[in-house]
Order: sequence, then structure tokens, then C-alpha cells
Amino acid sequence: MRACKLGASVSLIALIALCLAWELWLAPLRPGGSWLALKALLLALPLGGILAGRRYTYQWSSLFVLPYFAEGATRAWAERGTPQALAIAEIALSLAFFACAVAYARLSGRGSG
Repeated sequence: MRACKLGASVSLIALIALCLAWELWLAPLRPGGSWLALKALLLALPLGGILAGRRYTYQWSSLFVLPYFAEGATRAWAERGTPQALAIAEIALSLAFFACAVAYARLSGRGSG
């Protein structure tokens, strides 16, 4: 269970950092940065509950991260070069978070402790 919590925390923080770096510096939609960087703020909503190990946060945030997977899949298919590599990283991080969050929620369920 500890590994699931660590994996979810690390992948969520990395996904926030990736979204910010992608849209502000690495490959923004517009030169100088993009308002799309605000999508990282949405990922900060569950961060406190994830770090605190709140089971309910793990449950709802596992579904909350799926649009980031969808964005990554769409942009990985549609773009080339750096944006495509960043999209593949977004896919990997969102899947890692999803898997860790679901596993933590399941392992921390009733009767597990």
C-alpha cells in the first residue's frame, strides 16, 4: 500500500510539472506560453488528499486524471517532435497515477486495516 501511495504522489506531482513545463516553456501552443498551462492547476486539487492518503480522494481522482490521458493520446497521435514526446510522457504519467490510485483505494478499503 505504501508503494501505491508513493507511486500516486510521484506521478501526480510529475504530471503537474510536465503540464506546466509543456505549456509554458517546452512546446507551448503560442510563443511565450499558453493559457493551457492552467490545466495543471486542476491537477493540484487532489494533491493534498493524495499526499495525506485519503481513500476518497484516491477514488475520485483516479477518474479525474482520465482527461489528461485522453489529451495525451490525442496529441501523441496528432503532433510530431517534442510535443509528441511530451504527450507520450503525459500518457505514461496519467496511466501510472490511475493504476496507483486504483490500487491504493482498493488496498485501503474496508477490512484491510
